[in-house]
Amino acid sequence: MSSSVVTRFAPSPTGYLHIGGARTALFNWLYAKHTGGRMMLRIEDTDRERSSDAAVAAILDGLKWLGLDWDGEAVSQFERAPRHREVAEELVAKGKAYYCYATPAELEEMREKARAEGRPPRYDGRWRDRDPKEAPAGVKPVIRIKAPQEGETLVRDQVQGDVRFPNKDLDDFIILRSDGNPTYMHAVVVDDHDMGVTHIIRGDDHLTNAARQMVIYNAMGWDVPVMGHIPLIHGADGAKLSKRHGALGVEAYRALGYLPAALRNYLVRLGWSHGDDEIMSDEQMIEWFEISDINRGASRFDFQKLEAINGHYMRFSGDADLVQAMIDILPEIEGGAEILARLNDKTKAKLLAAMPGLKERAKTLVELADSAKYLFAQRPLALDEKAAGLLNEEGLSVLSGVLPALSAVDEWTAEALDAAVRVHAEQSGLKLGKIAQPLRAALTGRATSPGVFDVLAVLGREESLGRIEDRIKG
Repeated sequence: MSSSVVTRFAPSPTGYLHIGGARTALFNWLYAKHTGGRMMLRIEDTDRERSSDAAVAAILDGLKWLGLDWDGEAVSQFERAPRHREVAEELVAKGKAYYCYATPAELEEMREKARAEGRPPRYDGRWRDRDPKEAPAGVKPVIRIKAPQEGETLVRDQVQGDVRFPNKDLDDFIILRSDGNPTYMHAVVVDDHDMGVTHIIRGDDHLTNAARQMVIYNAMGWDVPVMGHIPLIHGADGAKLSKRHGALGVEAYRALGYLPAALRNYLVRLGWSHGDDEIMSDEQMIEWFEISDINRGASRFDFQKLEAINGHYMRFSGDADLVQAMIDILPEIEGGAEILARLNDKTKAKLLAAMPGLKERAKTLVELADSAKYLFAQRPLALDEKAAGLLNEEGLSVLSGVLPALSAVDEWTAEALDAAVRVHAEQSGLKLGKIAQPLRAALTGRATSPGVFDVLAVLGREESLGRIEDRIKG
């Protein structure tokens, strides 16, 4: 396959990089990598009132965190306005577009008439063939494209199939406003052409735009890129994705404790699949990804599935990598500051030693940090409700009984501690679980934790015995 494929991701900087945009970026990135091509980034910032530098920064940060890179510098659409004007003027010179001097009052009248006749409001073409010499004084014209009036425009879509639009519905839409600024419809076509874009992968809310944009391509005699309009993401209830479903910015998923690799894996499966494969590496996604395999129906966002995939990635992550990933998000999560305050070489080493046990249970980095809190807790430990229940009179009596057995262990390893407690259980006629539960509560302040012998080993002799004694002394 040739390396001439060029895709693009073109977000509007009116807010953060939302999850639908992240998936569109991922699909463009994958197809570019799959074909040995390039993915360009264009910031569609022509709406000056709603665009902001902070939003641009959030989008770039979101893409970088997600692990999606692009080729060259990000292009600002706004900065290319002179080029958009130049093409609009060229279309007038070719006789493919014209100056329209219709006043706002005239346009309103057209809309009213269409409404009264039960038609969709359309510009009636009154300046299409008129001589600009007839222009009324003091009216700044817009430039309108001469759309075909008969037949239909066919969009050959890689996802949606052939979609036909009657040309009578396209009307002579505006490509340059009276203030000399291009419309979005026009700017997109000029930019895609100038950037050498060969494949446009975007949301299916742009499908009707595709027909209008083809009118401009054809008028300029430019090649129309291959198009693939992907269905939008819906919530679990089938309604269009909103904030309550998880239509959050990518940075929110970071703060919720998801790993970028897991989010990439989850997003690629929203609307695209490869057999029954659930878990796939970047290399596999790149190898398998084809635009034509994207589903035509909307996909549903499912937090439980995302959590399950994230849990898988955490279990298979290197311990040192997870320690770093967890530390990185501590400033953003509840209770993270107190862990950070107690983080030093010694506690970090404990965290690394505890990681094999911790990562087995956690589905997110937030859960991981929460379950690691016992390592950083200061004596005497605060108990949660269930742990306090386990440390009743009976539980404290069990602790008093097992303390001498633990104190007598020479080699403070999980194996040696396990053996000593088993011997004590046999001698005292108690089941192992009956001993482990109050022990866990005393050591971690909780009723659930990694294996109790692993906890003892990670905390070390002095800290472990101190925490048990704190409880017995009460």
